[in-house]
Amino acid sequence: MKLIGGASEPLYIPSKEAGRPAEIHFRLDYVSSALHEISHWCIAGESRLKLEDYGYWYEPDHRTFELQKKFESVEIKPQAIERVFHLLLDLPFRVSADNLSLLDYSTVEFECQVEDQFERYVNKGFPLKAEVFCVYLLRFQGIHKALYDHLKEEVTNCC
Repeated sequence: MKLIGGASEPLYIPSKEAGRPAEIHFRLDYVSSALHEISHWCIAGESRLKLEDYGYWYEPDHRTFELQKKFESVEIKPQAIERVFHLLLDLPFRVSADNLSLLDYSTVEFECQVEDQFERYVNKGFPLKAEVFCVYLLRFQGIHKALYDHLKEEVTNCC
C-alpha cells in the first residue's frame, strides 16, 4: 500500500497490476485524513480491497438526515480505529460527521457509538491489520508495552 497526501478528496485505488501497490490518497497532508483512510484499509476485507474506495457508498456534504444516519452506520468501526491511532500518537481526536449542511444536527449519538465500538475493540481486540498498525505506532512512539495493556492504561488515565 502507498500513502499519498495532498488530494482534494480521500480515495483508495486498488492495485490493478502485479507489483504495483494499492494507493490511499488523503486530504491536503492532513494527518487525521491519513489516519482515517488507513482505518478503512485496516477493516476492508479481501473483496473490498479490490474495489475503488473499498466499494463504499459515499455522498458528499448536503446529505439528508436519513442519509446522514446511513453514513454514520458505516463509519462507526473505522472511526473507532482512527480514534486509537490518534490516541497512540497523542493527537486530539473528534468524530467526523462529514456533513456541514445539517445546521442543528447533533453528533452526540454518533460519538457515543464510536466510543462504544472503541471500548469493545480495546476489550476484545482490534481487526488484525489495525492491531499490527497500532503496534507499529507504539514502537514509533518509543513505547515498548503490550498494546492492550497500554490502551487499557491510557483509557483508565484519561477517563
